Formats: sequence, C-alpha cells, structure tokens
Amino acid sequence: MTTADFDGRIALITGGASGIGAASARRIQAGGGRVAVLDLDPGRVQATAAELGALGISGDVTRSADLEAAVARVESELGGLDILVCSAGIAGSSLRTTDVSDHEWKRVLAVNLDGVFYANRAALPGMVARGYGRIVNLSSVAGKEGNPMAAAYSAAKAGVIGLTKSIGKDVATTGVLVNCITPSPVETPMLGDITQEHIDYMLARVPMGRLARPDEVAELVAYLASERMTFSTGAAFDHSGGRLTY
Repeated sequence: MTTADFDGRIALITGGASGIGAASARRIQAGGGRVAVLDLDPGRVQATAAELGALGISGDVTRSADLEAAVARVESELGGLDILVCSAGIAGSSLRTTDVSDHEWKRVLAVNLDGVFYANRAALPGMVARGYGRIVNLSSVAGKEGNPMAAAYSAAKAGVIGLTKSIGKDVATTGVLVNCITPSPVETPMLGDITQEHIDYMLARVPMGRLARPDEVAELVAYLASERMTFSTGAAFDHSGGRLTY
C-alpha cells in the first residue's frame, strides 16, 4: 500500500483531537502531509498536536469566527490549505422526539451541521483561488435512514449530505472536490454520549456485526482527500459494514 499520497499538502481537521479526526490526521501525516487539528478542548488539542508534531488550534465549530480564524492561521503559518476534513460532532442525548428540548435541538444542529457549513465556507475561497482542494465532511448512516431516539442527530447528518451535494455542485469546475462519508457506528468517545439501547439498535442493523474502527474510516477519508480522487464530487460514500443499500 502506498501511503505517500500527501507530499506537500496541508490539511485542517476539525474534531482532530480524537476519534475519526485524530485517525485522519495520523493517516494524512503518514502520507507526507502537514496537519492542523482543531478541537474544542485546549488541553486535548495541544496533546494531540504535540504527539503528531502538528499545528494545534483551539476552537468552537459553532462559532463561524473561530473557523475563519483557524483557516487564516493555517494559510499563514503552514502556507496554504489543500484539505479540509470536518469530523467534529456530537451524538446528542438519546431522546424520543417529544422529549427533545429547543436547547438540545439547537445544540446538536449547531455542532453537526452549522459547524460543517462554517468550515466549508471558510476554506473554499482560498482553495478556489489556488485551483485545488479536497473537502471531506463526516455524515452518518443516520443521515440516510434516520435513527429512533436521535431526531436532531439524524436531521443534522442528513443536512450534511444535502450541504455536501450543494457545495460540490457550486465549485465543481474549480478544482475543489467536496464529498462526505456516511459511517455506521464507529468506536469513538462519542458513543459514550448515547444509551446502550441506542448502540444495540444500530449494531443489530450492521451485517458485519461490529463497530467500525477510526483508522478504517480514515483510509476512506485519505482516498477522498487525495489527488487520486479526480471525478467524484457532491457524493456520499458509505462506510457502513453492509448496512446501507442506497
């Protein structure tokens, strides 16, 4: 397997201090890329950055100003931005729809959908101006099928798919490709936010019968973020252990 896919490329990864984000950062760095990781927890992001020798940025994806500042910092300190991976996300509480408060709805949508939009919007001008970019947004099987006890999360992840399709078409002739991934449950800290009943429901629908590993998702991220990806944009790529059929 060739890992040197990213020589000379610069990546910003939101949610980059744990889970899929951290695994993607390691994979891109292993391929020769330079990486900046953005995360909400200052201590965790600095620890991950120190481990990787990456640029660590503390920021809140629900604040557009934080993402604009992160992109500006990456472009200034690392010399550009070729790859954006939007991995920051929260599961939200496992609640029946009638029990979802206004605050919970807005909280889950703010991180999982608004944050993806703000990051994409901030990264695009420089990528378009340079005539090259790869954006990979993390969605979920819940965005295609909807999961019970997860109305806000399912809606947000469906929004990521629609957003990706729209942005991909907006910039299709610019050299910037925008795609998303729809994983089944992945073994990340985010699972700690939901009930075992919720996890069991999701796993029962995965034909391979197990959780995905972050490094497995990172391999698909790496392909979509590489120069090998040349003719797909606005697409949703499944990573579901056989669950999704469309």
